[in-house]
Amino acid sequence: MSAYLNALGIICALGRGQAEVSGRLFAGDCSGMRAESGWVPERELPVAGVHGELAAIPAQLGQQSSRNNQLLLEAALQIEGEIRRAIHTYGASRVGVVLGTSTSGIDEASRGMAQYLREHQFPGDYDYQQQELSAPANFLADWLQLSGPAYVISTACTSSARALMSAQRLLDLGQCDAVICGGVDSLCKLTLNGFSALEAVSKQRCNPFSVNRDGINIGEAAVLFLMSKERAPIALLGSGASCDAHHISAPEPTGKGALQSMRKALASASLQPEAIGYLNLHGTATQHNDAMESLAVASLFPDGVACSSTKPMSGHTLGAAGALEAAFCWLSLVHNRVPPHVWDARPTPRCRPCSGRRPRSAWKNAA
Repeated sequence: MSAYLNALGIICALGRGQAEVSGRLFAGDCSGMRAESGWVPERELPVAGVHGELAAIPAQLGQQSSRNNQLLLEAALQIEGEIRRAIHTYGASRVGVVLGTSTSGIDEASRGMAQYLREHQFPGDYDYQQQELSAPANFLADWLQLSGPAYVISTACTSSARALMSAQRLLDLGQCDAVICGGVDSLCKLTLNGFSALEAVSKQRCNPFSVNRDGINIGEAAVLFLMSKERAPIALLGSGASCDAHHISAPEPTGKGALQSMRKALASASLQPEAIGYLNLHGTATQHNDAMESLAVASLFPDGVACSSTKPMSGHTLGAAGALEAAFCWLSLVHNRVPPHVWDARPTPRCRPCSGRRPRSAWKNAA
């Protein structure tokens, strides 16, 4: 059954709120991707961070203070009116929270542990619960005083996409009448040093599907949808997932897992590939992802499809990536435009962005 995405709150390197984000998204604005030092020892890396002050965590929830929760609160405040109306309509026990994250409050925890190692005591504001993966959902439920299902899914880059799927299932099962769903991840040293150790981070702005691609850029974001059965202009018609268990950090090279997921999504929506007007590519700009993804997409869409990777603008937001890219599709439907693909326009024979039924504005050379 269809679920409707009634409201969207969004904050990322492209800006805060629908108007700011959509304006920069469709312009191919990569200004939010900035080279910064201090994340990884003795080198600068491009990161897609959110700049400026963030909403303060309410005093009564001070023990849940973290950058992750501040980003989440920023997104929630944008749609607080719609959320409060849903709570008033359905009741606090009938509104759920399902989020995806990979960082939670690990940055605050890392700094607290570093101080403990130096000074043999934790900072006064340190709380172990900040770093628990359940922390974002617990915070949102506490702030809104909800008593419905509230949990976090953490499956790396698919986390918040799975959160949307899980939210729809809660509605289908009758467990909830509305679900606040999406994802949040914040920049932190642990993540950047981890990907750097894997030699997966680019020293420049990422270049998805190019012969010159050499890795990802990490970003941060918070995205929240209010999902319900109440009819709205934009619906989640279908979804699909797979688990090929090929490798802990590399995709199956032929793209069979990605292909299976897309086929499941089409089947659950009762659609054929020809019905798809735009595809937001994962497009991480790593050698393995882009190669397998191009094979999967070419297999499903042999005649081509309008598509682009938005990673050069937003960075790879990890646990928030699925929800963020769903939000970009949501904005595309609202504005009847597709985000450009920003790159150097140098494809490889075996790894190129899809062509065919694409709008003229779909591709944009890197400046």
